Amino acid sequence: MVVVALGGVAFAVAAVVAADAPSRLLIGLAAALLLCLAALGLRQRPRLSVIPGEPAQLVIRGLLGPVGYRPDQILRARVTNFRRLGRSVPNLELDVDHKGEERLLVFGRWDVGTHPQDVLDVMTVHGLVPAEPRQA
Repeated sequence: MVVVALGGVAFAVAAVVAADAPSRLLIGLAAALLLCLAALGLRQRPRLSVIPGEPAQLVIRGLLGPVGYRPDQILRARVTNFRRLGRSVPNLELDVDHKGEERLLVFGRWDVGTHPQDVLDVMTVHGLVPAEPRQA
């Protein structure tokens, strides 16, 4: 996110020193887009957090704000590996009950800020991972 913000600042400086109006407009729009992306990315990170307590709660941040899930709303949690560009990339998959409908949420290392298995371990310690998957 820091690199994206620095790119936005560099584009903003380039827009100021651009020679003609169309260049200023296009470079200025690129600067605004990069700065907005950096702000949104910093606002959402970390995407997942665990609030300890009785019962513990998993909070997922999104564009519209944080959403909390109790242990009974988390239907399944697991780490799956996918092949991408010749590497095995881990993802954290969560099946949650969101207002009566089941949703699949997938988080990569970029989303959680660490290895997804570490996040699953923390969720298990706080009792947020069901013992076995529930059947619909």
